[in-house]
Amino acid sequence: MTRALIIHRAGPGVTVQDLGRTGYLAMGLSRGGAADRLALHEGAALLGQPVTHATLEMAGMGGVFEASADLRIALTGAPMRADIDGAALVWNASHLLPAGARLTIGAAERGVYGYLHLGGGVATPEHLGARSAHLAAGVGAPLAANDRLPVGPDTGTETGLLIDAESRFDGGTIRLVPSLQTSFFDAATLARFEATEFHRDTRGNRMGVRAVPGGEGFKTEAGLNILSEIIVPGDIQVTGDGTPFVLLSECQTTGGYPRIGSVLPADLPRVAQAPAGTRLRFRFVTLEEAVAIERQENTRRNGLRRSLCPLIRDPRDMSDLLAYQLVGGVTAGDDLDVPQT
Repeated sequence: MTRALIIHRAGPGVTVQDLGRTGYLAMGLSRGGAADRLALHEGAALLGQPVTHATLEMAGMGGVFEASADLRIALTGAPMRADIDGAALVWNASHLLPAGARLTIGAAERGVYGYLHLGGGVATPEHLGARSAHLAAGVGAPLAANDRLPVGPDTGTETGLLIDAESRFDGGTIRLVPSLQTSFFDAATLARFEATEFHRDTRGNRMGVRAVPGGEGFKTEAGLNILSEIIVPGDIQVTGDGTPFVLLSECQTTGGYPRIGSVLPADLPRVAQAPAGTRLRFRFVTLEEAVAIERQENTRRNGLRRSLCPLIRDPRDMSDLLAYQLVGGVTAGDDLDVPQT
């Protein structure tokens, strides 16, 4: 029997995603893929499988799913309330989804994009070298009730693991490097850009999000003379009204708005996962600093397996057992006011 995940109900933003497709910019197709690529690395670590396996991305809301056979699953990204047949599940962990059981995933409690990973990965047909839906380009479509997703062979057996996931759902400071057009903005404007507190706009999708400034916008006269050229995820375009727009995985491939900078890939998940209203700040780093940051992040991602721990710990493996208050209310026995007889 073919292993499959059956969709009984799906939120409007549930799609199949992987790392995306490269090599098609010249043909007008951007990379696409998961909005939060770090979540793919976390899921791969939990299941002990390649990060290239396709998964389900859930934008804001999950759904109800059933396994045709026993499946290992992992949940990463934006935390969502989840249960199997009513038994609550821990997020950022791996679990067994038994055949016939119902997995229910609700709305995001923090962040935007949650991920459901399957042992063996989603095995839908590849299009242009990837399984990712690219909605802006008309490649693939959101999942819907009665869809049946084939699941690849799973060589792993381990579940019940928890990962120490990086928190990235509260905005904060986003690091960026200068772009080819940063010099179009004068020094005073760039200083004000770094000093400004922004709020993530309610408008946004997998193409990008608006960062609304707490004051006036950012303009440059040179912006009127810019020819359209290649743009990539992370670029920050400043639109005609002076509002920065941070491009995400499904961004267009060319654009004519001036780019004030480009977000480091290591920080892009913080932008993608920022809920509406979240505070953001931007800080420029040098190219040398950016390279060092990305190398450090790559090393951390490659070592995620080492950060795993069991959901239920065996007391025999707990070197710090005495630090846990396993029984409360214990006394020496001589401090009780016991009547004498």
